[in-house]
Amino acid sequence: MRTLVVATSVLATALVATLAAPCAAAQERTPSPHGAKVFIISPKNGETVHNPFVVKFGLKGMAIAPAGTKAENSGHHHLLIDTDPPADMAAPLPATDKIVHFGKGQTETTLTLPPGKHTLQLEFADYVHIPHNPPVISKKITITVAP
Repeated sequence: MRTLVVATSVLATALVATLAAPCAAAQERTPSPHGAKVFIISPKNGETVHNPFVVKFGLKGMAIAPAGTKAENSGHHHLLIDTDPPADMAAPLPATDKIVHFGKGQTETTLTLPPGKHTLQLEFADYVHIPHNPPVISKKITITVAP
């Protein structure tokens, strides 16, 4: 009977530790240097484009590093298409059809979007896709894709 009580106690302790692990694993956001900025070089705000079109990313005050590469003052781009930045800046940016990751360190992409108005915005994130602190986010631009 004593063995059963000890085994149950050990299992309960292991379960509590496992459930608490994600909370303990939460990490602080990577700092961004003062003056760091990310911006869309092209297309320009208000521009009309034809499919497919190239979006070029700009960065000042930080360096590009592939996802998974931990280096001071570095990160990689995420392009937000027709969406706002996620409210939780302490969580990794999700990969969706509206949040496109450039984890290999790419600085441009070719897009094809439905005709009409669209918004584009860049958000720079660290080696584990978490936005820096303070966040490095471009101004949102609006483009029109011609039919």
